[in-house]
Amino acid sequence: MDWLNAVVQGSLLGGLYALFAAGLSLIFGVMRLVNIAHGDLIVLAAYLGLTVVTMLGLDPFVALLIVVPVMAGFGYALQRIVLNRTLGDDLLPPLLVSFGLSVILQNGLLEVFSADPQKISAGALETMSVSVAGLSLGVLPLLTFAIAIGVIWGLQWVFYRTALGRAFRAVSDNQDIAQLMGLNRRHIFGLAMALALAVTAIAGILLGIRTSFDPSIGGGRLIFGFEAVIIGGLGNLWGTLAGGIILGVAQTVGAKIDPGWQLLAGHIAFLVILAIRPNGLFPRISA
Repeated sequence: MDWLNAVVQGSLLGGLYALFAAGLSLIFGVMRLVNIAHGDLIVLAAYLGLTVVTMLGLDPFVALLIVVPVMAGFGYALQRIVLNRTLGDDLLPPLLVSFGLSVILQNGLLEVFSADPQKISAGALETMSVSVAGLSLGVLPLLTFAIAIGVIWGLQWVFYRTALGRAFRAVSDNQDIAQLMGLNRRHIFGLAMALALAVTAIAGILLGIRTSFDPSIGGGRLIFGFEAVIIGGLGNLWGTLAGGIILGVAQTVGAKIDPGWQLLAGHIAFLVILAIRPNGLFPRISA
């Protein structure tokens, strides 16, 4: 039963990792951009959520009504003003710019909020649990997993069932032809980044409720998201959920064997899958 509990808890943890990864997967799928600052943007969203909850006295999930639009607007402005200028055949400029953004965000958050760990309070939700088949499951992890499924389903629906999604796929397949057909690729890229950071806002709030955070943890969140994306398959949104679950289960099973193996087990699982399936378990198939 203990091993089953570890697998179930790891699967629920995978929901949070899938939220970390969904924005990365979306951005890579649309514009082939690997955003090195993604983890720090998650932390930024957590701090925005903390500020809104503290100053306005709102419930963290109500605070999403403020944090999500703010992060989406920031994402659109960031893409239009900064990142669009770096996109081209050379992959190095956007990587360098996003790395610089990561450094700026870390030091800016350190200056404003200090290095002290912070946490978003969600009251009784943090400790509530339900019993399922003899297992005690936290309500917050269950809610996080359900939100991850809902978010990924929503992104999938936007990507394949809306005019905006058709525009995303058009610029992803061939930017020049899409531009000739009347699509403003700079605007489309801005909308893609806005959508990605809206998801990042949700991930940041849930991260802040689940555990303490400080300005330095962005790199670790980036690695978890990146590994989930690679395991699931680049550009495959549902694959990010599978990748997050595999990563989460590997970590909890590793911790069950030895507490010091938790992170190592996840990295080993990532390397094994990468060696066997370099394109991930579920690489995207063009639709």
